[in-house]
Amino acid sequence: MSAPREPRQERSRATRRRLLEAAVACIAELGLSGTTVAVIAQRAGVSRGAAQHHFRTREDLVTAAVEHMGEVQVAELRRRAEGLPPGESRIQPVVDMLLDLYTGPMFRAALHLWVVASTDDALRAALVPLEAQVGREAHRTALELLGVNESHRGVRELVQSTLDLARGLGLASLLTDDTRRRRKIARRWARVLGRELPNPGGGPRVLTNVQ
Repeated sequence: MSAPREPRQERSRATRRRLLEAAVACIAELGLSGTTVAVIAQRAGVSRGAAQHHFRTREDLVTAAVEHMGEVQVAELRRRAEGLPPGESRIQPVVDMLLDLYTGPMFRAALHLWVVASTDDALRAALVPLEAQVGREAHRTALELLGVNESHRGVRELVQSTLDLARGLGLASLLTDDTRRRRKIARRWARVLGRELPNPGGGPRVLTNVQ
């Protein structure tokens, strides 16, 4: 049996988590230009020195925040997946879940970063591989949620189209509440998937963490 973690280690993990959560919230509300280490530290309730002990620069903190956003989103999908019905009846709730992935503060924070990265070579170099990693995990998780096998022809494109649709509808919701239209589109797209996906819900439905 492994020895229990020292309280100091737990405090360090908790501080790091608060800093990452604060970074996401600050970027979503203030944009990257208004997000400094000092602002993040204040929101997290820690000293600037403590923040820089965990993350030497703002860029280190922002990069870690992107990875954190992806992990939190996938963890939330896994949590909600536990209550999904079997078979084809799971398609509608899965589509709703995937569309919800691209709404809220985390998506808003990511969008701020994408805009800056489009003209900032250093930030783009850091974000591109992380976004690719997050995208792969989202795609894999969508396959498992829908219970389909990517080896079947057309499945990969249908799943990726679902994620692309979710991202586009998320953009449409940034300035105004687009919930009503999004739900109508979600219902229509769920019917398309019900017709086109081979044996939806028939694949493995227990999601496991990627190590």
